[in-house]
Amino acid sequence: MRRLLASSIASSVGVACATALALPLTLPAAAATASPATSRAGSVPAAARHDLPGSTRSLPLRPLGPRARDRAVGSPAAGELGLTRRDVRHFSMVGVVWDNPDTELHGRVQVRTRATGSRVWSGWQSLETHNDDAADPGTAERTSGRVRGSTAPLWVGDSDGVEVRVRAEGGTRTKASAPATRAAAPASALPSGLRLELVDPGGDGDGDGEGDGEAGAALHGMSADAPRTGALGEESAETLAASAANAGLAPLGATEIPALGRAATEREVWSLGEGELTSSQRAKPYIGPRPRIITRRGWGADERLREKGFVYTKKVKVAFVHHTSSGNGYSCSQAASVIRGIYRYHVKSMGWRDIGYNFLVDKCGNIYEGRAGGVAKAVLGAHTLGFNGNSMGVAVLGSFGAHKPPAAALRAISRLTAWKLGLYGANPRGKAYLKSGGGNLYRKGKNVRLNVISGHRDGFATACPGTQLYRKLGTARSTAARYQGR
Repeated sequence: MRRLLASSIASSVGVACATALALPLTLPAAAATASPATSRAGSVPAAARHDLPGSTRSLPLRPLGPRARDRAVGSPAAGELGLTRRDVRHFSMVGVVWDNPDTELHGRVQVRTRATGSRVWSGWQSLETHNDDAADPGTAERTSGRVRGSTAPLWVGDSDGVEVRVRAEGGTRTKASAPATRAAAPASALPSGLRLELVDPGGDGDGDGEGDGEAGAALHGMSADAPRTGALGEESAETLAASAANAGLAPLGATEIPALGRAATEREVWSLGEGELTSSQRAKPYIGPRPRIITRRGWGADERLREKGFVYTKKVKVAFVHHTSSGNGYSCSQAASVIRGIYRYHVKSMGWRDIGYNFLVDKCGNIYEGRAGGVAKAVLGAHTLGFNGNSMGVAVLGSFGAHKPPAAALRAISRLTAWKLGLYGANPRGKAYLKSGGGNLYRKGKNVRLNVISGHRDGFATACPGTQLYRKLGTARSTAARYQGR
């Protein structure tokens, strides 16, 4: 795998990007049209163009007076901020951010929204305040000076009205991963710099003119056996580099990496796994068939949002499973929009270099490439604070504290981990050691023995991936091992 990192980036990005910049690239005839969508579990989302740029609008929260309070909540306390009902430019995802990423918000964050073109307001919805996906302490991504504290984002659908209230419960205090010298905030206080983030993922409405959306992004959600369309034309270097990182798996500009059968996947291990696997492992690899993966171009990523270049770790020893806490009120045809919203929230609102997760899975079982750098490579993510090194993060779109995860999503987790962990010789039913980078469960430098397929809560004190999804991880381990032929 080390050889893959060097050769693929140097030759594929250098040569392929230079060629693509010189001439418009048209994919082979085997890559031309999309198949129709269906709505059943495990189906393929409809192909759709994301021709309009996205946007992010940030609104500072203000003290709420007696007239703004809701009687069911009681009179406003000293620590209550928000915004009263107002008309806004349309958006589909909301979140709240604050200045210091090491400060926790102890309280309730609630929003209600109005569907675009209607007078109907939703009921109050709560945002998950403990958003514990993050880069490791001390890393360049964590110490960039741009990172902010945040709630999890919430998908609300196309809306043009919003109201928000944030109320302290007890005192705010610093996270366990923060420097010990940082003082705790006073009781009943809220973090400083609270702002409401209104995210338009693009593709279905107007942007705000900030110029960071990518017009004409690619088709998404095509079936494994359908041709794909996609003349790259004059694309940014970042777009070409993100696509070239998957060289050897799909053509430059592809919107999906197609599924492979077991025999073809085992043959592929010789090229992708050379330098990581032993000779006996390459001769008879335990690896699941490669699943179909929708690329970043496929879900419409604006590559100009993220930082340039890619960051890698040594290998993939553990897969951490997450939920996005963004709610379950999306359709599978909207999944690409949800991912674009999360991507924009992670980068523009939270200050990360790219989306935090390495992969995402929707309720219909579709798998999406997350952080850029190549789906077969050990890309360093920002998903499990303290344990991002030598691991990968897989996030299921939705909230699974009370709701059971769809069977299609669980199968997708098993198929993905059987393949990706297999490239690195890892047994889904096994254990592995990771060294903690610092967090609220394990001190920095401690070697921790973890399940090869773990939940986020195994590495950090958090509710993620939700009780209902966490209970299913044993099944995912057994199924992934079976896919590997163990």
